[in-house]
Amino acid sequence: MIELSHNVSLDESELEITAIRAQGAGGQNVNKVSSAIHLRFDIRSSSLPDFFKERLLALSDHRVTRDGVVVIKAQQYRNQEQNREDAIRRLQELINESVVVQKPRRPTRASRTAKKKRVDSKTARGKVKALRGRVDP
Repeated sequence: MIELSHNVSLDESELEITAIRAQGAGGQNVNKVSSAIHLRFDIRSSSLPDFFKERLLALSDHRVTRDGVVVIKAQQYRNQEQNREDAIRRLQELINESVVVQKPRRPTRASRTAKKKRVDSKTARGKVKALRGRVDP
């Protein structure tokens, strides 16, 4: 069981974990050892609460496909078990971050003093530039 919060958990049988060969340089074992992990998680058919599903499907993240499947490729570590743990941890973070509700932004306004200061600096700058003109004899 993967704990997402106090009352929400995810069964590992809902994850499709496949071992694949990692990309990049790897020395002698590069073509023999499948140390990278390809994790697939179908959001729609999962046991997550509806609120979690809606938030995950609404994400504009490159890891979520149009079909509602989260695809994570973990190949940071040299052994399979660490990559598997890394992929599961990244899935947990993705789910937990998607559920956090951002508080709405309240637009602020410039104070009267700030507006006056801005206009005064503009007029002062204009006067400096006006004095740079050609002098009439």
